[in-house]
Amino acid sequence: MNAFLTGYSVIVTGGTKGIGKGIARSFVEAGANVLITGRDELSAKSAVADLIAIGPGSASYTLGDVAKRADMQAMVKVALERNGRIDVLCANAGIFPDSRLDVMSEDDWDLVFDTNVKGNFLALQSCLAALTDSGRGRVILTSSITGPITGFPGWSHYGASKAAQLGFMRTAAIELASRAITVNAVLPGNIATEGLADLGPEYRRSMEAAIPVGRLGEVADIGAAAVFFASPQAAFITGQALAVDGGQTLPESLAALDSQ
Repeated sequence: MNAFLTGYSVIVTGGTKGIGKGIARSFVEAGANVLITGRDELSAKSAVADLIAIGPGSASYTLGDVAKRADMQAMVKVALERNGRIDVLCANAGIFPDSRLDVMSEDDWDLVFDTNVKGNFLALQSCLAALTDSGRGRVILTSSITGPITGFPGWSHYGASKAAQLGFMRTAAIELASRAITVNAVLPGNIATEGLADLGPEYRRSMEAAIPVGRLGEVADIGAAAVFFASPQAAFITGQALAVDGGQTLPESLAALDSQ
């Protein structure tokens, strides 16, 4: 990937592992100076070491919880001190605990919404002045196909939170357009991340069988979409949700795949 984002300052919340780390990697490869956030310092240090080795951009971390306003304000301060500006916010941090409706507690529900929805609001609001000053501000939310398009048992709170992100995105895109800030979302399908190996090869094969292109997505696939939304080429795109799922949401049934 060409270093066409050299000099850009990017924040990736939840960037210490999984999709967030993949997004951070894509921006570092594009030449950006990336600040990742997370709550575990060992994971953050390991991720930064990996990202620095990639180049040509730079990477650093700060610890924080997206559901806490003070942490998001501190994140902005660190980004400005280290990188001088904020051009791109990738609001990626999210959680997906499994809980069925018959046993789900209010605390279970609130925890998911505090992280996945309020966390987007607090991160964006905290970055707003710096994104405005940038003159080329970009906000990219990591949503999901689960909620906006599909459902999955045990994830009613997660699916609802991911659908809520898109409602937030559309109005934020209208409000911030006059500030030259775009707001878009990436909706990952089934993506191969660190925890997948623990589920075994049979589980992976069953997942792949449901995807028309015949494979799971890679974190780089999500990173590429985020980098596109941040690029000058996407300056006229705002309020849009892009599913990156290998066609997973297209078939009306598995029979549709069997007949191709």
